[in-house]
Amino acid sequence: MESAGDTESRNGDRKTPGKWISLLAPIPPALIALSLLYHLPDISAGREFSFGFTWVSELDVSFRFYIDGLSFLFALLISGIGFFITIYAAEYLRGNPLLRRFFLYLYLFMIGMLGLVLASDLITLFVFWEVTTVASYLLIGFNHASAVARRSALQALLVTALGGLCLLTAFLLLGEISGSYDLQALLTKGEQVRASSLYIPVLLLVLIGAFSKSAQLPFHFWLPNAMAAPTPVSAYLHSATMVKAGIYLLARLHPVLAHTEYWEWILTCTGIATAAVAAIAALRQTDLKLALAYTTVIALGTITMFLGSDASAAVAAAITFLLVHSFYKAALFMVVGIIDRQTGTRDLTKLHGLAKLLPLAFIAALASALSMAGFPPFLGFIGKELKYEGALAVASEPALVGTAAIFANAVTVTVAGMVAIKPFFGPPPVDISCIQRAPPGLWISPLVLSAFGLTFGLAPDLIGGGLVEPALTSILGLPETIDLKLWHGINVPLLMSIFTFVFGVFMYLKLKQLRSWLNWDFTHAPTNADVLWDKSLEYLKSFAALQTRILQNGIMRRYLTVIFVTLSLALSYALLHTGQFSLEFVWPNLNLKEWAAVLLTVGGTFTAGAASRPLVAICALGALGVGITLIYLFFGAPDVAITQILVETLYLVLIAAILPRLPVFSRSKKVRFRPRDAVLGGIVGLLITVSILVVLQTPFESPVSEFYKEAAVPEAHGRNIVNVILVDFRALDTFGEIIVVFTAAIAAVTLLGHQLRRGKQ
Repeated sequence: MESAGDTESRNGDRKTPGKWISLLAPIPPALIALSLLYHLPDISAGREFSFGFTWVSELDVSFRFYIDGLSFLFALLISGIGFFITIYAAEYLRGNPLLRRFFLYLYLFMIGMLGLVLASDLITLFVFWEVTTVASYLLIGFNHASAVARRSALQALLVTALGGLCLLTAFLLLGEISGSYDLQALLTKGEQVRASSLYIPVLLLVLIGAFSKSAQLPFHFWLPNAMAAPTPVSAYLHSATMVKAGIYLLARLHPVLAHTEYWEWILTCTGIATAAVAAIAALRQTDLKLALAYTTVIALGTITMFLGSDASAAVAAAITFLLVHSFYKAALFMVVGIIDRQTGTRDLTKLHGLAKLLPLAFIAALASALSMAGFPPFLGFIGKELKYEGALAVASEPALVGTAAIFANAVTVTVAGMVAIKPFFGPPPVDISCIQRAPPGLWISPLVLSAFGLTFGLAPDLIGGGLVEPALTSILGLPETIDLKLWHGINVPLLMSIFTFVFGVFMYLKLKQLRSWLNWDFTHAPTNADVLWDKSLEYLKSFAALQTRILQNGIMRRYLTVIFVTLSLALSYALLHTGQFSLEFVWPNLNLKEWAAVLLTVGGTFTAGAASRPLVAICALGALGVGITLIYLFFGAPDVAITQILVETLYLVLIAAILPRLPVFSRSKKVRFRPRDAVLGGIVGLLITVSILVVLQTPFESPVSEFYKEAAVPEAHGRNIVNVILVDFRALDTFGEIIVVFTAAIAAVTLLGHQLRRGKQ
């Protein structure tokens, strides 16, 4: 089985220059990782760093970055594993004509992730959050000629963007509760946030954002589909970026949102359900890449489950396992990429006997798979022991969490055997001559990453005090120590580990029977998340088409009806929501000419509404406009009166010019009286009148108005404040409006000229 993205990596133009990219591509992430490692002693000692500048001072938004134990750990993983991914990608995509574009997308993705984990401001964090969304869309859909890649990229974009909108709302609410968007200040106001009436909405919105990014139920389906991306993207996305963004958010906001039953139960239950569903799906796969993808979902569910607890052992297990997973998952994805690139398939049923043909890839796969399975002396064994210790420390349901952890880890052991044993053992392939040894650029990265799993397993203190403890302290808010070692004696976690390994090996040996039992045909089942996604999009498109047919049917009368009905509802809600108000009516003391203007206006209104011919209605509207002009003139607004009379005159001239060319909608050439339109017009007019009266009775203080009044003469040299505002203070706005009107006039002339030419033909 061959992915479209990987096919492109082999079918590119081999003559395309790429050697200089292979040399330069790893330099940026290497420099970032080295600069972070330079500050490792400071982070280990508990120091924190903050730098940046004010971005939008009026909104108290800053472009600042904050480095503590948690952000340091994630930034080091992003840049460090990114360094190995760039080495691998340069060789894997060598000859691809879009190689430069690929690294542009990859660097954008890396920058987005680094900015996300280092951001010290909620709004800045959200900006980088969306950068990762866009960059992942570009990377997943890198092979844009493939329909599968385009669909998967769009699916990932829509799901994560929906979560991003929820997250933005949560951040705005958090800023409203705490009075600041500064993350450092927010971390000290956890009790204030949890005591707020907005805690539940904020919690749910944050979890939707985090779950959509980290592929938790019910958003888990987009991650396996993202395997349409080239293998270097999959390796990076699954190990250190994108899906870990949601985990970072949960860990970062743990001091603010945790310590409640809502947090504990939602995260625990969601993590268990996600890990269970992904475990069953992983056993069904014969595609190596898909099997690894589902184990990523298992790992994310497990980490989420542990982050739901307040126990330091559970949180320590989550952080340690995050490190373990990053190392072995990146290495295994790269090994699968080597197998796919050299053999042309990832199908387990067709792979066997590759150990002698791809010896270094086999060593990397075996070491990474042993760490994945939690076999001593690899770091994965320490991580698994900590998971079981953390499961037993969960206060609410230790038995449930422990059982879920055993099942998830046992499936992980099975998949580790599928990746490291099945492709490499057995008789050699029939077409052995077609399989070439992998070049160094492909096997160096997975070999080094798998060696990390062994090195840190033998010497866990290298990461315990420098990486895990500072991150744990940042999450829990208190200095924490963790004892990472291979042997803790014979205890319950060790017995659980032995049972897990035995159970996983048993499932591997019975894998065929398991698949035959699990491989029911549920492609079109209503519970299939991918099918539900497609149906949701179809329903959305159908609804859009329906409302377009109803609301935008091409008839102006329908458009105006919808607009006026919406306006009436909005004004009615505003008046009712405002509360009690009194409208005092005072009989006006008008002279004869003022009464004449009022009668002309009222008479023009009723005549226009009751007229049976268009020309009569248009003339009545003109009379109405003249009446309004006189009212403006009599009550001290001569400039507005001049504008009104000019508009009315121009309106009549234009209507008179186009009236003979308008289509006739009635055979009798008369317009029937429409009571519904008259009633709607009357309601809108009444509501607007009442709204104006309510506004006039409301005390109004505007420093802006006072500024214009005081600055009109000395700064703009004009006594007419309205003209001064339009011409001087808001000149750009006026200029923009003129451009809009001018553009509309050009469009109207063009359309009329087109109609005239068609009429002559």
